[in-house]
Amino acid sequence: METNVEQNTQPAIEKPSLERRLGLLSAIAVLVGSTIGTGIFRSPAGVAQKVPDQSLYLAMWALGGFFSLCGALTLAELAGLYPKTGGVFVYLREGWGKLPAFLFGWSQLVIIRASALGAISTVFAEYFLRLLGVDNPQLNNPQMVSLVAASAILTVALFNHFGVRLGALVQNVTTGAKYMALVLLVLAAFLLGANHPVPEHLANATSTGSVSLGLVGLAFISMLWAYDGWADVTYVSGEIRRPERFLPVALIAGTLAVIAIYLLANFAYLHLLDINQIARSPLVAADTASRIIGAAGVNLISIAVMISAFGTLNGSMMTGSRIFFAMADDGLFFKQIAAVHPRHKTPYVAIWLAAAMAMALVFVSGFQRLADMFVLGIWPFYAAGVAAVYVIRRHRPTAERSYRTLGYPLTPALFILAVMFLLGNALKQDINYYYELIATGSPVAERSGALMVAAIVLAGIPAYYIWQKLGDRLQGTGYREQM
Repeated sequence: METNVEQNTQPAIEKPSLERRLGLLSAIAVLVGSTIGTGIFRSPAGVAQKVPDQSLYLAMWALGGFFSLCGALTLAELAGLYPKTGGVFVYLREGWGKLPAFLFGWSQLVIIRASALGAISTVFAEYFLRLLGVDNPQLNNPQMVSLVAASAILTVALFNHFGVRLGALVQNVTTGAKYMALVLLVLAAFLLGANHPVPEHLANATSTGSVSLGLVGLAFISMLWAYDGWADVTYVSGEIRRPERFLPVALIAGTLAVIAIYLLANFAYLHLLDINQIARSPLVAADTASRIIGAAGVNLISIAVMISAFGTLNGSMMTGSRIFFAMADDGLFFKQIAAVHPRHKTPYVAIWLAAAMAMALVFVSGFQRLADMFVLGIWPFYAAGVAAVYVIRRHRPTAERSYRTLGYPLTPALFILAVMFLLGNALKQDINYYYELIATGSPVAERSGALMVAAIVLAGIPAYYIWQKLGDRLQGTGYREQM
């Protein structure tokens, strides 16, 4: 009996937990670095192909920034109220319950995070091989592209495994470098102007056709790949110092910084290239630089894109792995995924899970498909997370809030309507595509991939109930407590 008393009074072993080591500048760097990646260097061509009108093209980039800001202004309130690791996952759980939160985590695991990491690392690999002299790497050596992409994912996983400070340092350095690269490109475009002729492959570029509402919607998908990343900083909320104050500031300031440089970059592109040339230029920043300083500009921009892609890859790894951590910590996934490294204080199991999924995907899919899958998979969840502000305000009207959404209730409503248009148009395009395929055998409509993404997301519903039953059985055996 005495022995039992002595045993029961032994101090419990404290479980390692994530530490708040990120300051305001690091939080802003995570947002800016996660957003400015490959999109501003590749998406302009896809947008211009579908919207071959200069004024409408610029208006769309401004609208994309405006709607992203509406989302950031809303999530800033929830981030201050729930400064916990997992971000959007937490807002979905608090606003709508465990099933929507599980669907978000499920989608992140099976399609969203892996496709994002895969797309970003693929662009890094293409530019890396181009610097080594491999012309058109995807055509000439696709296996090498996949290997380099997988190696880049492995590298950033190692950085993040060994500590959030190391990951944050990489993020801060690469964010500063790529932001300055874009600033210098803009300044050079307007101060130095065109000193070299239009690249030969763009000399005879002609209009790609007329503008339609359906194509405008598809163009938004390409553009939102460039803008995505503004919500990523919420995933590391549990590691940010003074989160109730720093998180809202980081969300708003970081998003405004991204919008400003994106609009300036597009003005610079249009200053030296016309809209039809942009539509034919997948490497629009490189072609713009070539007009300023010639062939050397292409190499300089290639290096800038590599730095940009690597920084975004690092930021996406840092933030995405925290979703799996939060999901497991909430009992919606195996508890091992919520393990924290005893020395480095990082969610190392979640990091390596994200890395493994992404490395597998780069060997089976190309950039454009990966980017479209990501946008169509994650933006509906952003809308649901933003909509949660209405529910949470009703359920917790007196909760202390460090920030309240500017323009509420209109601001979140505008964001939700924009995402509804995006998703509705994408589904309509897919339905038209398959209808024409069945009816004529040669569809004219473009396929967005929305139906496939929706099927993968909805497959999470039976997975949720299977997990619930599995969890109950594990609870009964005592295994779940050991996990």
